[in-house]
Amino acid sequence: MRLYAIGDIHGQLDLLKAAHQRIFDDGGTDATIAHVGDLIDRGPNSAGVVEYLMQGRNSGRPWVITRGNHDRFLPNFLNDPDWTDKGMLTGAHWVDHPGLGAAATLASYGIDPDQPREALLRDARRAVPAAHARFLATLPLWYLHPRALVVHAGVRPGVDLQAQDEHDLVWIRKGFLESEADHGPLVVHGHTALDRPMLHRNRLNIDSGAAYGRELTAVVIEADGVHVLTETGRVPMQVE
Repeated sequence: MRLYAIGDIHGQLDLLKAAHQRIFDDGGTDATIAHVGDLIDRGPNSAGVVEYLMQGRNSGRPWVITRGNHDRFLPNFLNDPDWTDKGMLTGAHWVDHPGLGAAATLASYGIDPDQPREALLRDARRAVPAAHARFLATLPLWYLHPRALVVHAGVRPGVDLQAQDEHDLVWIRKGFLESEADHGPLVVHGHTALDRPMLHRNRLNIDSGAAYGRELTAVVIEADGVHVLTETGRVPMQVE
């Protein structure tokens, strides 16, 4: 049984559709595809990404979308405009931190991001479909497949999957990235942007920096290994 997976999308709808097409060309339109989260922020069409994935899943596509840290910002802002993510060690708010990409997300819904927070909240509550907010807020934190465990950021080594903390699943770096522990299944994740996907003995990072204008990675995971899907076909990955 093969599994396809796609890295952090960050509002890049055209790149997402192109990655899906590479998968369809390799495994057909009914392929099981896991997405590691971070659907929104930074890129130009977060609203379009959410709508596309939501409609695909609602139509019966075997698409799994796990929740990234960025996917929590918009629905939490709509519910509580003063909410800040504890993963932001500086205490910065989503709409105030230029690096988080809130402005691009809000603009994709037709909202002028250059307004005071009170006006942003008013316009966002009018413009963002309730179905979009609900979709983002209810995405699963992980997906266990016979070939891999798919999660946004990673796992806390040595902790049972059912006991993992949400904060770790969407934010973890230290304690996971440097770990050589056997996590059981291969952990497929994103969150930490690289110039290219990278396969390790116990994990596979497929965030290749689409948020920053680089490729959106799509891979296929099978019993005989992992391959990156390109416009010209499969490229095998080697453990680094």
